[in-house]
Amino acid sequence: MGSFTPTGTPVSPAEEAVAAALAVVRPGLGSAYEASLDGARAAVLTRLWRALAFEPLPWVVGREHGPGSLTLRLADGRRLEGPPADPYATAAHVDEVRLDGRVHRRAARLVEALGVPHGAAFAAELDDSTASLALSRAGQPAGPQEEPATGWEWEQRVVDGHPYHPNCRSRPGFSVAEQLAYAPEHRPLVELGLLPVRAEECLVTGEWPRELRDGRRILVPVHPWQARHVLKGEGRAGASNGAGVTAHPGIAAHPLMALRTLAPADGGAHVKTALSTRLTSSVRDISGYSIETAAVVSAFAHALSARLDGRLHITRTLGAATAHSPDLAAVLREPPEAYAGPGERVVPVAALAGTALVRSASWRAAFARLALSVCLRVLDLGVALEGHGQNLLVVLSPAGEPLRLVYRDLADIRISPQRLARHGLPVPPLSGRLITDDESVLRRKLFGSLVAGALASTAGSAAAFGEDLAAALDAVPPTADTEALRAGPLPVKALTLMRLSPGVPGDQWAELPYPPTGLGPGSDRG
Repeated sequence: MGSFTPTGTPVSPAEEAVAAALAVVRPGLGSAYEASLDGARAAVLTRLWRALAFEPLPWVVGREHGPGSLTLRLADGRRLEGPPADPYATAAHVDEVRLDGRVHRRAARLVEALGVPHGAAFAAELDDSTASLALSRAGQPAGPQEEPATGWEWEQRVVDGHPYHPNCRSRPGFSVAEQLAYAPEHRPLVELGLLPVRAEECLVTGEWPRELRDGRRILVPVHPWQARHVLKGEGRAGASNGAGVTAHPGIAAHPLMALRTLAPADGGAHVKTALSTRLTSSVRDISGYSIETAAVVSAFAHALSARLDGRLHITRTLGAATAHSPDLAAVLREPPEAYAGPGERVVPVAALAGTALVRSASWRAAFARLALSVCLRVLDLGVALEGHGQNLLVVLSPAGEPLRLVYRDLADIRISPQRLARHGLPVPPLSGRLITDDESVLRRKLFGSLVAGALASTAGSAAAFGEDLAAALDAVPPTADTEALRAGPLPVKALTLMRLSPGVPGDQWAELPYPPTGLGPGSDRG
């Protein structure tokens, strides 16, 4: 590979390292990878520019909108100029921005030039995200593809990752060979190991299946990356006789969009594994709290969904186990396909981008009405779902019409005892981070994930999103939550600010301008 891409931009060390590794492990992808670099750079820069344009970054002191341009005034007196930023666009393409007149085409180099606190670490993540995204795009088959026949195939169609996060494909700790072997967009078959742990040294909730037991030992599914890098292929504390993860035949499985959650090739429960590395923003281990609360939360949520007239199904957590370590734990979850009838398909919302369905305004309007009415009803009852495009799935009729929703992964919902009591619903015996009556926390959880996340990214632009949101809100019964949503602005996680604030715990938030629906502040509609 040369030292420049086809457009003449110098190749970064991370990009060069991926090219060198490909020459060894998959030389046939080399030319496609090189051809994908410029597009990957623009995709990551576009996401970063959106963050700079809208997030409350302390060193951005002013934003000036001009004809066909946006200028950011920085605290040190410099000016950063680029095109107007649509906060809801998914197909936007920012090729370059100018910092005091100097052109920048790479997100990582821009962050380095900005010289902001914690920028060096974030720049390294952006460099990794760009190189990994180019690798992901390079591995895609050429030409039109047939519609997926299975749920896991739909999941593997999501190539670019998070539609708005600059770290959309950041995978630190994963070599090129490991990305090809484990990442869903490369369509591998992954062999999960089974690590035996004495039952008395495990915490198990729900029903742990017989096939994952060996006498008095629990067989915990382990991702091969975790086995190699964290568990070191050896028995952990509590493993019987020091047995390693190779002591029992593994499980062949297809990685899903979340990478650490996999669908067994022979069918059955999806397996969520611990993966102790930072992917996008979060370290993907499994906390003891999640295991402790899994069965109670699942039973509660499943009962709540019965009040939704069949419009929402919540996949059950069948079993959860941990060797009292976030690095060695697993969750078994009911597959979403369990809620599909004959001829129906269950598709993650994130996988809909670019399909013929979302290009239809009438389809998007129908989907937005369904999603918003159901999730706002659940919020009114007392539960805020994290309904982003990975957790939320839609059941499609044989003709492609949106029929009902499926929600999975209950690890980060929020439950309001006050709201439940208001509706005469039993409050589950829980405490900790899942429980809150804070209205702003509840609304941010749902609005940030479903409205400004899943619905916005499905629409793909502020104009289309505004139309979808207007149609959906017209069909939703008025509540305090719907009025709060109408009032705007829309909350979203400030993903870049969070990566630049490693010492600040918890989520941080940005407010996005309301899309042009006529329903924002001062509207007399509705």
